Amino acid sequence: MEVILLERVEKLGGIGDVVNVKTGFARNYLLPNKKALRANESNRKVFEANRAKIEADNAERRTDAEKAAKGVDGKTVKLIRQASNTGQLYGSVSARDIVEALDGEGAKVTKSQVVLDRPIKNIGVHEVKVALHPEVAVTVKVNVARSPEEADLQAQGVDVLAQMFEEEAAPAAGELAPESPATAETEDAPAEAEAEASEPTETAEDEQ
Repeated sequence: MEVILLERVEKLGGIGDVVNVKTGFARNYLLPNKKALRANESNRKVFEANRAKIEADNAERRTDAEKAAKGVDGKTVKLIRQASNTGQLYGSVSARDIVEALDGEGAKVTKSQVVLDRPIKNIGVHEVKVALHPEVAVTVKVNVARSPEEADLQAQGVDVLAQMFEEEAAPAAGELAPESPATAETEDAPAEAEAEASEPTETAEDEQ
């Protein structure tokens, strides 16, 4: 389906571009969200007649978004969640969770502005894109951990899972460590002495 874009759409084009998209994408996203018009003769005339106003409105929204970006860009939020020893969450972190966490930090964004391809399902520090406007995007960090202490370590750049696995592996490695030659010789000595003691000794009668 051909549509006329009313704003910049990533990977498609900018205001006024006529692009060919999948019918489902147009009907379910572009058209209902007023990001595009069907590219027919009537709509082309309507767009051209209102092009100046559409571009002016877009510029105003972009300016507002650029101002708002200063209070959002680079923000870090902490989310404490239950998780297994492998770091898998018992549940997930959604766009709504991120919006609420940012709101608690004084950064106002909407759920539709949080670009999250799929829910976060493991602990760690995740970078998430927030599109405040089609031409203005910022990045926030979402620190998902099992405790505030763990979140602080992750904020310092510590890989808590790797550290935990190393600590668990250390005792196991000690148990499997090969014996030193000295230890092996010491343990073998009693066995050799016992073997010598059990050997028959020659008597005078045997010599005759």
